[in-house]
Amino acid sequence: MEKQTDLLIIGGGVAGLYAALCARSRGMRVVLVCKRAITGGSTYWAQGGVAAPLAAWDEEAHARDTLTAGRGLSDETVVREFVREAHTHVNALARLGVPFAPNLAREGGHGLARIRQAGGDGTGRAISETLARQVGAAGVVVWEHAFARALLRDDQGRVVGADILPKGGGVWRVRAGSVLLATGGFGRAYPVTTAPREATGDGVALAVNAGAQARDMEFVQFHPTVVIAGSEGLLVTEAARGAGGVLRNAHGHRFMTAYDPHGELAPRDVVARSIHSERRRTGNVTLDLSHLGAAEVRSRFPNVHARLLREGLDLARDPVPVQPAVHYTMGGVRTDAWARTTVPGLYAAGEVASCGLHGANRLASNSLSEGLVFGARAAAAAAEELSIGSGRVEACTGAAGVVPELVRDILARAAGLEREAGHLHAALGELESARPSRALSVQHGDDRAVHEAANLTLIGALVLRGALAREESRGAHLRLDFPGIGEYPYHVVQDGTRAWREPLDSARQQDACYAPHSTVL
Repeated sequence: MEKQTDLLIIGGGVAGLYAALCARSRGMRVVLVCKRAITGGSTYWAQGGVAAPLAAWDEEAHARDTLTAGRGLSDETVVREFVREAHTHVNALARLGVPFAPNLAREGGHGLARIRQAGGDGTGRAISETLARQVGAAGVVVWEHAFARALLRDDQGRVVGADILPKGGGVWRVRAGSVLLATGGFGRAYPVTTAPREATGDGVALAVNAGAQARDMEFVQFHPTVVIAGSEGLLVTEAARGAGGVLRNAHGHRFMTAYDPHGELAPRDVVARSIHSERRRTGNVTLDLSHLGAAEVRSRFPNVHARLLREGLDLARDPVPVQPAVHYTMGGVRTDAWARTTVPGLYAAGEVASCGLHGANRLASNSLSEGLVFGARAAAAAAEELSIGSGRVEACTGAAGVVPELVRDILARAAGLEREAGHLHAALGELESARPSRALSVQHGDDRAVHEAANLTLIGALVLRGALAREESRGAHLRLDFPGIGEYPYHVVQDGTRAWREPLDSARQQDACYAPHSTVL
C-alpha cells in the first residue's frame, strides 16, 4: 500500500502526539506511526511529572537549574528558549484535559517546587491518554503496532517518507512532505533499564542510515532509585525523594550529604554514583519513605506502591532496596533549536533528539516539557518548509545486526556507570567481529526483529565510539582513565562510521536563519 501525506510522524509519545495536534492546527495532513499502542512508550510510564517555570519570574531560575544539571554542555540559547515556552505548552495540556493537581512537587536539581503532576505518580499516563484522545478527534491517521523499517530519500538527498511494516505483514510506503522522528530513546540497548520494550534506538538508527548526524551518544542517564525485579527495572520516581525520601546504606546510615550538600535532591548523576559507591562499600542501599506515613505514600505514589507490593515490597512501611539503572538517553539525532536534523526534510523531537537542552545530564522532569516545546517547534518548521517530493526514491537501510542479547551484554560491561579506554576498544572489536557469526537473519526471526537487531547494533557502536571520543568525565559520562572534566566543553558528533569533536559554540552553526511561529494550542 502507498499513501501520501504532508507530515509523517514516527513515534507516539508526548513529542509525536503534541506535534501531530500542532500540525493539524496548521491544516497539515498527518500520519502517525507507533511501534506499539498509541498510549505507550516512555511518556505513558513517566512518573515524576512535567517541569515548567511557575511564571515569568521563575524562568531564570529554571534555566539556571537546567544549565547546572547539564554540566556545561547545554546550549544556553536553547535552554532559555525552552523555559520561555514550556509554561505555555503545559497550560495547553491543562486546557486539553490533563487533570493537573493544584500542588506542585520538587525533584532533584530543582531549586524549588515547579513540577506539575496528575494522578500522583501517573502524570505520564494522564498526558498520554489525553493527547491520544485529542489526536483521534483531530483527524490524525494513526497506525498502531507498525514498525518504521527505513526512511526514503530522493535524488536531492531530502527525506520524503518511510517504509512501514504493519502488524499484519507486508510493507506500506508513505510519501511525505516531511518526516518527524519522535521514537524515544535507546534504553533497551542495556540489559536492565526502566525504558519500555520499544526503546531500541530505532529513530537514531533510521536517521543515521539516512545520512543524519548523531551527537553525544555516550551520555546515558542512570536513574538512581530503581528496584530490580528479574531483568526489569522498576522505577521509584524522583518525586519520592522530593517528598522526603531518605537513602540509607547497609549500615542504616544516611549518606547523601557526604557526597553533595543537596543530599537526596542532588542531580541524578551525583546521586546515582553515590549509591553505586555506597553499594560497593557497604553492600546495599535502601530508600526509606516510612516516616511519611502510609496514607501519604499511598496517595502520592499509588502506582509505584501497588507495583512494588506485587514484588513483596511495601514502600509505605519498609525501606526498599534500590540501585542505579539505565533510564534516559541524552544523546540522539543532532538537531537545531527547531528540531531540524542535518538532512533536509527530517526532524527529530523528544528523547530521540540531541537539541542542546540536556547537555551531559538531564534535569528531572524536563523530558515531558521538552517533548511539548520541540514537538510544537518541529510542526512549525515542517509546515513552513513543506515540500512534497516526486520521482525516484531510495530506502536508507543499514548493515545487519547481531543478536540483541550480545549488544546488551557488551554495553553493560564496557559502557555502564564507569568507562575505560581498554574496555571500550575491546567492546567495539567484539561487536564488529560478531557480525558474521552472530548476525540475526530472517531465518532467526521475523523481518521486524531483524531490523530492530540492526538498529540496536548500530546504537551499541555509536555509544562505544562516543564514549571513546570523550576523554573526560562530565555528567553521566565517567572515564576512569580521564577522571577530570575537560577545560573546554565539546560535543561528540558521529555519522555512522566515525566520531569527531566539535566545540560547544559550533552547535549553533545549523540554527535557523529564521524562526517559524510556534503553535500554541
